[in-house]
Amino acid sequence: MMDFCIPVVSVVGRGDSGRTTFLEGVIATLSSRGWRVATAKNHAHETDIDVPGKDTWRHERAGAVVTMVSAPNRFGIIRRVDSARTLAELAAEAGDVDILLTEGFRGSSPVLIEVVRAERSSEPTCAADEVLALVTDVPELADCAAAVFALDDARGVADLIEERFLGGPDARRVASGGET
Repeated sequence: MMDFCIPVVSVVGRGDSGRTTFLEGVIATLSSRGWRVATAKNHAHETDIDVPGKDTWRHERAGAVVTMVSAPNRFGIIRRVDSARTLAELAAEAGDVDILLTEGFRGSSPVLIEVVRAERSSEPTCAADEVLALVTDVPELADCAAAVFALDDARGVADLIEERFLGGPDARRVASGGET
């Protein structure tokens, strides 16, 4: 397994299982506690990450290999690459953050949390010993070897992540630079 410069936790599961919605809740909870969270989404196919027709999209289409946009509240870089970045490279690029949460990266992430929604499937895609936690509404999965959380328990999963990878609630003051 690779060494990462920051903790990396990946939310995985079948398409349309609710991964993104669940991950939004975990991000919001950790951020509200003062943690600096980076995210990455794995795309298995080529995709445009810029808005078609906008200036930066037009610059790239004209031949720029690096396109940057700078605003008072955001900075973005779009760079043409020959291959997808590894999870370790993304963690290194994340900058001054406490944790990298990803959607996908099942094959390369050191820590997996799987979302299993009954509406989509009653079976996990990962083996029980591969996941830190299972987020599900399938009652039969409640006795899984991993920690099990309800689909709406982003706070519980954030507690687990905070305790396991960020030094617990007492470390929040250090991360946020003040009392919480």
